[in-house]
Amino acid sequence: MLDRLSTDTALLTTTQMAQVDRLTIVSGISGAVLMESAGRSVAQTILQRWRPRPVLVLCGPGNNGGDGFVAARRLAEAGWPVRVALLVPRDHLCGDAARHAAIWQGPVEELAPEALDGAELVVDAIFGAGLSRALDVAITQTLATAAELGLTIVAIDVPSGLMGDTGANVGAVQASLTVTFFRKKPGHLLQPGRALCGEVVVADIGTPMSVFDTLVPDAFENNPSLWLDALPMLQPDGHKYTRGHALICGGYPSTGAARLSARAAARVGAGLVTIAVEPHALPVYAAALTSVMVTPIADLADVDSLLADARYSGLLIGPGAGLNDATRERVLAMLNTGRPTVLDADALSVFKNDPDELMRSITGPCVLTPHEGEFKRLFDDTGDKLSRARNAAKRSGAILVLKGSDTVIAAPDGRAIINTNAPPTLATAGSGDVLAGLVLGLMTQGMEPFLAAAAAVWLHGAAATEFGIGLVAEDLSEVLPIVLQRLHARLVL
Repeated sequence: MLDRLSTDTALLTTTQMAQVDRLTIVSGISGAVLMESAGRSVAQTILQRWRPRPVLVLCGPGNNGGDGFVAARRLAEAGWPVRVALLVPRDHLCGDAARHAAIWQGPVEELAPEALDGAELVVDAIFGAGLSRALDVAITQTLATAAELGLTIVAIDVPSGLMGDTGANVGAVQASLTVTFFRKKPGHLLQPGRALCGEVVVADIGTPMSVFDTLVPDAFENNPSLWLDALPMLQPDGHKYTRGHALICGGYPSTGAARLSARAAARVGAGLVTIAVEPHALPVYAAALTSVMVTPIADLADVDSLLADARYSGLLIGPGAGLNDATRERVLAMLNTGRPTVLDADALSVFKNDPDELMRSITGPCVLTPHEGEFKRLFDDTGDKLSRARNAAKRSGAILVLKGSDTVIAAPDGRAIINTNAPPTLATAGSGDVLAGLVLGLMTQGMEPFLAAAAAVWLHGAAATEFGIGLVAEDLSEVLPIVLQRLHARLVL
């Protein structure tokens, strides 16, 4: 289970961040002080990365604009040439934003494309993550012009026009750097927000950790700190059976997918791995596999006979299985055991005409690993990715791994983890089969499904990063030991 130690990687919604601000003010830190700290952090981050150059700070009417006025003042005090452009008349500002705008000694221009003349760096302090509508024309034209001119853009909180809870874009342009405060929001990680934010810096502005005494986060950025303590460890008195026995239903003629899954399950620690295949396919598998065992299954009775062996502690079907009645029947037989099961690829798509049959059959630990196309065949695909994954997990009663560059791992109880370490090299045939095998291997060893899925997704990305350019799916299992050795070294320290 995720606990309080996980708050370092917590993701907070805009509503939760508003609550954090209120709790911080109640603790004795005023809103004006928080705004000063936020703007100072933005200025310091800029000073650390660039030499002095003409800056234009675009300020909105709310607290984000107030942060911008502080950043402008701090940069000017450091000797930078700074101008400010404001979206509304200055006398329309109120509260802490008005207080900090009054301290600014320089002129204030109208926010319009013309204000960009002579600027080399633009600070976007127009709107923060709480925006819930499309941007006005004056803003979109100014931001678009800044992008077209190739100006460096630094966003405060999020690029204006980016939805903090969903990552949706309603007018934002690409930022080089985004400075946010206390904790990231889902929109910093979900596409297209992740790409639009550029580098994300989380600044400490004095928010006390005691806010987590009241606020309990349910979304996190994937990181070993979430699941490392639960990662299966080798035991001095262990043997292959104590490490679990994984069973995979293989397919024909697509034989490579199940073999990729099997090797990944073995590499991540499963003590034994068996692939069950049709008798005519057995020679193909046997010739290509050594440490992985192969056993024939001619019909459903053979599958039931295999599943009667309780030593099989983790089950997988889907990679290369085929869209046919045999696959559907085998899925249902596996789920009927109540043992940890991973369903991928064809094992999901085969239920496209009757998703409810699949949902009714999930009664034990289960992980579903669809890509977007497979997801749409089974679940409602309207709304943002995080909400869709959560709703699908709740409906199915399974852990849902909605794959992509921003993979979301969601549990039926609403907890979710967003992954960020997947390099673009993973966009290659077979990489999803490897991921399914990693989930299987960890669950086979007894790792709790939600954490097993999160760990597998992270390991998948870390292995791809370790290998680098030129990756094919077979390479992932070969470099996985390097990643595992580093993690195990952290465990024993």
